[in-house]
Amino acid sequence: MNKILFIQTAFLGDVILATSAIAEAKRLFPQAEIDVVVKKGNESLLQNNPHLSNTLVFDKGSGKFKEILRLRKFFLTRNYDIVFNFHRFGSSGILTILSGAKKKYGFKKNPFSFLFSKSFEHEIGNGKHEVERNLSMLKEFGAAAIAKPELYPSEKSFDKVSAYKTRPYICMAPASVWFTKQLPEHKWIELINKQEEDLQIFLIGGPTDHELCQQIIDHSSHKNFQNLAGKLNLLDSAALMKDAKRNFVNDSGPLHIASAVNAPVTAFFCSTVPSFGFGPLSDDSEIKEVKNLECRPCGLHGHKTCPKGHFKCGEIEL
Repeated sequence: MNKILFIQTAFLGDVILATSAIAEAKRLFPQAEIDVVVKKGNESLLQNNPHLSNTLVFDKGSGKFKEILRLRKFFLTRNYDIVFNFHRFGSSGILTILSGAKKKYGFKKNPFSFLFSKSFEHEIGNGKHEVERNLSMLKEFGAAAIAKPELYPSEKSFDKVSAYKTRPYICMAPASVWFTKQLPEHKWIELINKQEEDLQIFLIGGPTDHELCQQIIDHSSHKNFQNLAGKLNLLDSAALMKDAKRNFVNDSGPLHIASAVNAPVTAFFCSTVPSFGFGPLSDDSEIKEVKNLECRPCGLHGHKTCPKGHFKCGEIEL
């Protein structure tokens, strides 16, 4: 195997979880050149990854057809031996077919899987982790059944966050794209108020999360906290989370960042459940959830509001 292509054009967390398979492919085929296609905005996650030759960006905003043709032109220069497509939707299926790879592997849920060389089951809800589902495509080559994802913050990232590591600290990532996957604001305030007074607390997230983080800080009684939302990029955040006493996260991207640097983590699952296969993989990991709710889970992904109007799944005991 000389040249391998991976495709994962879904969300941030999906890209992080795909790194387990990328690392396994490099272990199995150390001389191979490995490329990956990701959605625009997620390419920064793969900076410094020693297993990759090329990180290719699929910019859907520029027009899918135009981007598919642009990427196909590059693919044809590479002469791939195999492509592994972890994305289950049409555009990635087209990229798989047009990759020119001798073998084309992907999930049966992809609408173009009938054109793949080999397709695989993608069953959600049976407790199998997404990493295991991905690695099933590499099983015939000797891949491990499960492996941690990997991120590689640069020395610059570690230097940037070193100023925050002057005393014991924890990180909290209170935001999520979906309201029902997000521990309620009052529970984050309760969690902060439970922490020891001399412990430093950092609230992290993207620029759009800054306001939520500030509201939580403004209504808490703890004195040692700092709102870093929007001030750190993804790999900076990974460098900070790595040495935290604990990281508190939702079922969202920061959970997988913690797994990728094997950081201690407590993950809150509100409307979703760990059996979907997106739980933490850190050695020191904990899941908190409200069990035995008839309405939970209410879907594979979160919702903008609770379908029942009560959001009882958010009232997790801390």
